[in-house]
Amino acid sequence: MSDATRSIAILEDDPNVARHFREIIETAADLSLCGMAGSLAEAGDLLSLTPDLFLTDIGLPDGSGLTFIPDIKARLPDCRILVITAFGDRDTVVTALNAGADGYLLKDSSTAVILDGIQATLDGGAPISPSAAVYLLERLRAPEAAPTVPGDERLTPREVELLELFARGQSYKAAGRALGISPLTVGNHVKSIYRKLQVHSRGEAVYEAVRRRQLSL
Repeated sequence: MSDATRSIAILEDDPNVARHFREIIETAADLSLCGMAGSLAEAGDLLSLTPDLFLTDIGLPDGSGLTFIPDIKARLPDCRILVITAFGDRDTVVTALNAGADGYLLKDSSTAVILDGIQATLDGGAPISPSAAVYLLERLRAPEAAPTVPGDERLTPREVELLELFARGQSYKAAGRALGISPLTVGNHVKSIYRKLQVHSRGEAVYEAVRRRQLSL
């Protein structure tokens, strides 16, 4: 990632929580707030600001923030999405990741965890709050027949290694260093992974690879 300031947009209806997020962003020299919205009706205006990352809530006065995630991905495919919400149930976590969220934190996370989560998401990681991760793993480990995977959709050993690093929150650069490969090669592997799993984010890729029994956490 560049050392230039990276812009953040906030979608949060609670003024006190939104102010808390803004203050967290303002403490970081390499982050800047480009806009805030308190409803889905207002959120569309934030897309024209082309933020590098969206902090989005789920429970909004006019609907669910989950419905807005695909809009972000469609309009701003390079924009990262970090869900910060009070909802930590299994279905909501999985739905958010399937929709394209790159990270999932709960609102009771500490200031340091939220700031680290923002930075990690911008750097290509996929931070997930421990309680949300437990729910996700419980669901993934539930008895289920392993789906048959065609040969052209099966991940290579190197692609599995890369996903394991992403699941631990590693960035593109860190994963490349760990595997001794260039950022370009990492990017090529990621494109192959997305194509094989038919996904659009690393969090979704990890979930789908585990579901297909191609990755064990």
